[in-house]
Amino acid sequence: MHIDFDAFLAALPNIGKGYLGIFIVTAIIVLVVYMFNTIPEKVYEHERKKDEAKKNKTSETKWETE
Repeated sequence: MHIDFDAFLAALPNIGKGYLGIFIVTAIIVLVVYMFNTIPEKVYEHERKKDEAKKNKTSETKWETE
């Protein structure tokens, strides 16, 4: 079996571009998944705090009126 070393060296830039493309796409997928996991948590926390504030406000007004 004979390997043409010159052809291998000529193909390395294309191979590198392919690996770089795979790396970039993988990084984008990881970032999108991370965003999908963190954004709803922050929105949920904000909504939960708003609901707790409403509950605390209504419970305070109940005690004040009694």
